[in-house]
Order: sequence, then C-alpha cells, then structure tokens
Amino acid sequence: MSIASFVKHQRDARLEAQSLTLGYAQELIVKQLSLQIPQGKATAIVGPNGCGKSTLLAGLSRLLKAKSGSVLLNGEQIQKLPTRQVAQQLALLPQETIAPDGLTVRELIRFGRQPHQGLLRQWSDDDEQIVHKAIAMADLEKFADRPLESMSGGQRQRAWIAMAVAQATPLLLLDEPTSALDLGHQIEIFELIRELVAVEKTIVMVVHDLSSACRYADHIVAMRDGQIIAQGTPSDIITPELVEQLYDVKCSILQDPISHTPIITGLKRA
Repeated sequence: MSIASFVKHQRDARLEAQSLTLGYAQELIVKQLSLQIPQGKATAIVGPNGCGKSTLLAGLSRLLKAKSGSVLLNGEQIQKLPTRQVAQQLALLPQETIAPDGLTVRELIRFGRQPHQGLLRQWSDDDEQIVHKAIAMADLEKFADRPLESMSGGQRQRAWIAMAVAQATPLLLLDEPTSALDLGHQIEIFELIRELVAVEKTIVMVVHDLSSACRYADHIVAMRDGQIIAQGTPSDIITPELVEQLYDVKCSILQDPISHTPIITGLKRA
C-alpha cells in the first residue's frame, strides 16, 4: 500500500531557529545558530561527530531547552506552546528507542495516536484505520502482532517510524534513522522517508553517511563546531573543499548516473 493512499494533506508546519544556543550544563554545543527548515522537503543535517547535529535536533523538537535564542513553530515560540499542540504538529524519533518487553508492533504504533486523544475524544474507527494503514505502509502486516524484540533491526525501525507516521504530524524529526542497520535495511528506511516527502511531509534527519544524505535529502545542512558552515541542495554545496572542511579528508566528487546526486569517492586523510 502506498502511503499516499491514506496520509491526508495537513496544514503546513513552519519550523525555524533564531540565534539558537544549546548546550548541557556549562558546555555550549550549538552557538547562535539560525535556520529555516524547508517545508515539504527532506533536510539532512550532516557533519563530524560532536559537531552538534543531535543537539540541534533536540532543540528543534523542544526536547532540549534553549540557553538563548528561540525555536519557532508556525511563528510561535515552541517552549510556550501546549505539549499536545506541539505533538500534533511535530513527531520526534530519537536515536535511542526503548519499548516495554512484550509490546507488539500494533501496540507500539497505536501510541502514535495519543496526542489526538482526550476527555472529549476517545479512540475511534478513524484512529484504528490510521494504525492499520500505517502498518501496511511500513510493510509490517505479517508482523503486526509479534513482539517488537523478536524483529530484525530494520523491521523494528520501520515500526518506530510507522508509529511516528500514525501521529499524523506535518513535521517529522529523525535522529540517525539508519544507525546500526545493514545496507539493505538502510535503503528500506530511506525509501520510506522519500515516500513521506512525496506526500508533503517535512522531514529533518541527522545522517552520518554523506553520500546517503546527498541521495535521499533535498536540502543539506552542514555543521561543524556548533555552527552551520553550508546549506543548500546536495548538488549546489557538496564539494571537495566542503568535505575537507567538515571531516579533514580529501576526496573526489562524482555524479551518480541514476539519481544524479553527488557521490563522495577517493577518500584519504588531509
């Protein structure tokens, strides 16, 4: 089942950072950073370990409170918005995901509907249909009633993303969604992300592999030392000079003959 067959068009959600500074205790990680997330596109945040990628994602999702500056969701400061209102606009899938033992795939995906429940709105047939279709979208029908811990890494990650899809938000933030997956499962997840973008989801994802970011993202934000040093389409910004600035390596840039996106090759230490 194509995701386009059940994801309804929603009001676009605008997400931006203004002079944002983030950190832990006295250590500053992200410093005076400003960013506008392109709507209806996949944005990949790339850069070396420790540059602030995951910290930025945590700040954009209001998981981490800003030390200064602000994150705006639809023009309003995200920290001042009600939790339910934020959860109806933005879903976050962190790098580390934990589920109770014995939880089935279906039960996990049902959690995605929690922001839409309340005293005056209980579980409905529409909720059940969204969960059913999210399971189908992630190609998990035959695993729906199996415990999550019995699944492969790729299947579990598809289940977590399906839960976020069931949340039915226009914004989806993913922290290293292909971490620790083999090549085949990585491709499955990235292709699922492209399906979401095709129905106008706005995706922001932290990605370690630069060639994958070039192939599957529409927009790249390149970070080093808590700052954005370049952003734009992969073809516009990915150069040997930028790769050396990011990772202290020399390389050549080729064009993928099928996707026409940059491929990084010939890597060696600078």
